[in-house]
Amino acid sequence: MAFIDELNIRIKAGDGGDGVVRFRHEREKPLGGPSGGDGGNGASVYIIGSRDMALLFKYRYQKEFEAPNGVNGGDNSKKGKNGESLIIPFPIGSVIKNKKTGETFEILDENSKILILNGGEGGYGNEHYKSSTNQKPKNFTYGKEGDEAEFYVELRLVADIGLVGLPNAGKSSLLNTLTNAKAKVGDFSFTTLDPNLGNLYGLIIADIPGIIEGASQGKGLGHKFLRHIKRTRTLLHCISLENEDLLEVYHIIRDELAQFDSELIEKEEIILLTKTDLVDQATLEEKIKVLQSVNQNIKSVSIIDDQSIKELSEFLTKHFSQK
Repeated sequence: MAFIDELNIRIKAGDGGDGVVRFRHEREKPLGGPSGGDGGNGASVYIIGSRDMALLFKYRYQKEFEAPNGVNGGDNSKKGKNGESLIIPFPIGSVIKNKKTGETFEILDENSKILILNGGEGGYGNEHYKSSTNQKPKNFTYGKEGDEAEFYVELRLVADIGLVGLPNAGKSSLLNTLTNAKAKVGDFSFTTLDPNLGNLYGLIIADIPGIIEGASQGKGLGHKFLRHIKRTRTLLHCISLENEDLLEVYHIIRDELAQFDSELIEKEEIILLTKTDLVDQATLEEKIKVLQSVNQNIKSVSIIDDQSIKELSEFLTKHFSQK
């Protein structure tokens, strides 16, 4: 599943309704006391988490959101109806920044609403101004405007497994084989221009676009995609057996992760040797021994070997069921 991970949108809270000037009409008193009601409050705006990772893609076509206004006050002291709160869902992992104030909101779960804009207060009707010295006031106030701002939305994936590695490490093909994600695959670097997601028996797997040396400084696809790894539980570090020096390839990725954020290299890491169909068993065992100097947790796979795919799938599901 491909998706948009950056978006600019405009959101406006509701304006408060106006207070009104009204007087009671009675047979004996053509103009009775004040009875103008207050205006209702404008609707506030909340955000809430959703597991629909395609929401930002949908919001490409709806970049403006407006909450309902409060209703004007009525006669006979009737207060105008408050606007109903606007609740906007965003994918879990979204960071929403108010470009006017700089305030930032993070969505980490589905359970809590977060207030991001306040609705305007309703105005006062003339009944509000009645006093012993002013029995028939004609004063009233307009409702206040609701907050309004442009927001920058950035999605940082929350995934169980993040597939990392150099371009052409076989990540997209592996994701497709494990989860039927249908990520784009090709025989050239940077096939994956956006992260792709797949679901393996409830495990969310994210294919992070290929990292190259210098990515943390913006080279290649740059750090635009490295941020997605920050909230990933485990890194599945894919290294293709097409490479001669596996340790060099391993350290290129590790160095880029460390330069971007030192916490990334503290995450659990599983090395996955891909394209095992290109080497014989003796060579594979030799390569595994070399990499065991940096990580004992090493697996291997070939997408054209059904048995190796089955074993990897079983290992991943069992591994995460124990967490």
